[in-house]
Order: sequence, then structure tokens, then C-alpha cells
Amino acid sequence: MNIGPYELPNNVFVAPMAGVTDRPYRRLCKSLGAGYAVSEMAASNPQLWASEKTSRRLNHDGENAPVAVQLAGADPRMLAEAARYNVDRGALIIDINMGCPAKKVCNVACGSALLKDVAMVARILDAVVKAVQVPVTLKFRTGWDLSNRNAVEVARLAEASGIAALTLHGRTRACGYVGGAEYETIRAVKQAVRIPVVANGDIDSPEKARFVLTETGADAVMIGRAAQGRPWIFREVTHFLATGAHLPPPLVAEVRSLLLDHLNDHYHFYGDAGARTARKHIIWYTKALVGGRQFCERMNTIDGCADQAQAVDQFFAEIGERSERLVYSPTLH
Repeated sequence: MNIGPYELPNNVFVAPMAGVTDRPYRRLCKSLGAGYAVSEMAASNPQLWASEKTSRRLNHDGENAPVAVQLAGADPRMLAEAARYNVDRGALIIDINMGCPAKKVCNVACGSALLKDVAMVARILDAVVKAVQVPVTLKFRTGWDLSNRNAVEVARLAEASGIAALTLHGRTRACGYVGGAEYETIRAVKQAVRIPVVANGDIDSPEKARFVLTETGADAVMIGRAAQGRPWIFREVTHFLATGAHLPPPLVAEVRSLLLDHLNDHYHFYGDAGARTARKHIIWYTKALVGGRQFCERMNTIDGCADQAQAVDQFFAEIGERSERLVYSPTLH
């Protein structure tokens, strides 16, 4: 699959997730088979560009191309300026967020709240596409609520505006992450436009990825929550799509090494705050493993980076003494 001039290595992508898909996580997912990764949602307000949070979200040092930055906002001129700002700093693709359902985003008319105002959607897309010479993509939802689905209308408008590719999460803003994804709506969008369409929502296994690609006709799939604590899902899915066969579960020794490397990169990226921000990743990796619940309770009491990494190392060393491969608790996995 291509986005503009950029040929991607495969069609299995990692979804941008606020507070999750930072540079260390994106690099990890790409190393494990993700064909494409977009940054966390960054504010378009120029008053926030110099803040530590936004500066870190826009840090792509050492990341494999193409570097893609996702922007959130509700002002066409401000979004256009933010797009130029990021392209000047190395962004090769700009992604516009019209999919985030979070109240704090929608309450300021950003994210999926924009789907209530199609005229504003048009102005934003037109302004950003005209502002930069790189591909601009759009991530959006099927509509505001179940009575107001307008994904096909927005998709056609986006194509006419010069958007290079679409990612559609198969739920409305009102649905949040509840209920099944609307793959029929993704299929309708794919049939309505000629630009690439990426299907997002509830893709949590190789079989589900194949089903969604077949059911929707989409050009690619995007995996979000299912990759939390399981970043090797990208190689599992790409292998299955290519061969029809499953890879064996990862070795304990490999996961131990992956997580420790991830933590080292994370600590280097965040400094002293890294122990706090790494907790969620550690819990995602370990909570469903045998003994994981007790370990997670202890993890929440550890503050220092070195002590945290040592506890993780010891936990996986103990698992490795019992089994060569990961063993999940039957009640949690």
C-alpha cells in the first residue's frame, strides 16, 4: 500500500493512541512488523508547541520513515499552520484527527465532534491540503451517533479535497469503544472512493484481520488496543496474511528482552518521569500471565526506573524457569 509517494512495507498498521504511541512504542511496533505508525495526537494550537508534552509528542529522532504526525484542532487556519510547522521539522505525512471520542477533545469541537459540522470538515481538509506539499490523511469515525452516520459523505468530501488516504474507525463518536465495529460502513466507504482506506476497530487476531480485509475490501488494517502489551501481534498478523499459518507464541526470553529494551528506551525518552509513564505498559504485558495480577499490584508501589526494570527482569526470569513460552492465566486471557 502507498500513501502518496511512500510505499509501506505491509498493510498492518499501529493506531495512534494518546498516551501510548510515543516514539519508543512506535519504534518497537515497527521493529515487530507494523508497516506504518502515526504519532500521538498533537495540538494545533501554537501556544502549546513549546510545551514539554507537545514537544515530546513531536519528537521523531531515529524513527524510520515515513514520519507521520497526527494533528487535532477545530480551526482551519491553525491546523494549516501546524501542518506547515511539522513539515518544516521533518513530517512526511500529516494526519488529521476526526476520530477521537474523548470528552475533553469533543468538548472543544475537536476530534470526532467535527463530524457534526460537515462544512467545517471541508474547510479544515481544504486548508491543510493546500498548506503543505506532503500527503495529508484523515482518521475519522462513522458519524456522531447511530442516527447521524455520515462517513460516506465525509469520505467523498475528503477525496475531493485531495486527502491521500482514509482511516475509518467503525464506530460513531457516541459509541466510544462499546459495541461491535461497523464493518459494513467501512465497506461502503471503500466502495465510494478511489483513495486507500484503512479499517480500524476490534482487530485483535490474525483471523480477525483477514476477516476485516475480506469483509470491507479495505487496503489495510489498523490495530490499537490489541497491541497494548502484545506488540508482536503485528508480525503474527502479517505472517498469517501472507502464509495462512500461525507463528508460535513468543518465547519468555524474547518477551523479557523486548520489554526491558522498551523500558530502557522509554526511560531515556521520559527521564525521571519514565517509571510512572511505563507502568501501564508493564501492566499490559504482564496482567494476563500466570502470577501477573500479584505482580501488577506490586508494580504500582515501585517508583524508580532502575527498581522497576529490576522487578520486571526478576518476574520474567521466574516465568522462564517454569515455561519456555508465555503462559496466560485462563481467567484473564
